[in-house]
Amino acid sequence: MMACVKYQGLCRHFILHSGVLRTIPVAHAGTLKTLHRSFSSEEKESFYGSLTRNFKLMTQEFVTKLKSPNIDTMFDRSRVLWEYKGPESLKEFKVVTDATIGGQSTAKLGISRNNKLLFTGNLNTDVPKDGETVRSGFCTLKTLQQFGSFNRKVEIDLTPFTTLHLRLRGDGRAYMINMYCNSYFTLTHDDVWSYFLFTRGGPHWQNVSIPFSKFFLSSQGRVQDKQSPVDLERVTSIGLTMADAVNGEFSLELGSIHVTYDATESEEFVYERYQT
Repeated sequence: MMACVKYQGLCRHFILHSGVLRTIPVAHAGTLKTLHRSFSSEEKESFYGSLTRNFKLMTQEFVTKLKSPNIDTMFDRSRVLWEYKGPESLKEFKVVTDATIGGQSTAKLGISRNNKLLFTGNLNTDVPKDGETVRSGFCTLKTLQQFGSFNRKVEIDLTPFTTLHLRLRGDGRAYMINMYCNSYFTLTHDDVWSYFLFTRGGPHWQNVSIPFSKFFLSSQGRVQDKQSPVDLERVTSIGLTMADAVNGEFSLELGSIHVTYDATESEEFVYERYQT
């Protein structure tokens, strides 16, 4: 588990793919759906073009604010963050493996026979012979960071909700569900909130429900003595990590991610908060 969180934390900085990635939020503010525009090294956006596009986007953001969409959010009992609707849905995720630290694990995204997102790969726990790394073996699937005008990070406000839901079908192996939040301080950039996901395997789908109060804080591979709840107002990404320390193939299908409000979930945080 600690290795899972460790390397997951190390890979939080790999946000941009090759080229310059532009993401423009669309639809409901607070969903994980984005519109991507990529410029290759041969087709670089001009300064004037970039300025014009960003000012148009900023105007659109102001108009959205004036329409006060958050008023509706106050009365929402559920919200779909992501749902598979076709091959384009795969572009909202990225895959990171221990290859970033010299490991040999592999993973990829695809479409399953059931027309859902398919996260597959091969976990390899062999430690790189670099004299520094002591653990290896992880594969991570996470949603892409959204960006607004002038490359500002867009945060997802989940404060009206209490529970995270995933519809998936696994292979019987254990995964981790991770939540990432924006941070003001460099010291907390590697913070990640996680919880265990035990898949059943077999032909049946699982509806997994995890209260936000059960996510625990870790940083750089260590569960923190001083725990704190997820900052639901500043969520930037949600992901899954395979790092159960068992070499071999894994496979997981994902159908949707959504959040709900449950009035019976009254606890803010289920873990003790030690004063350090």
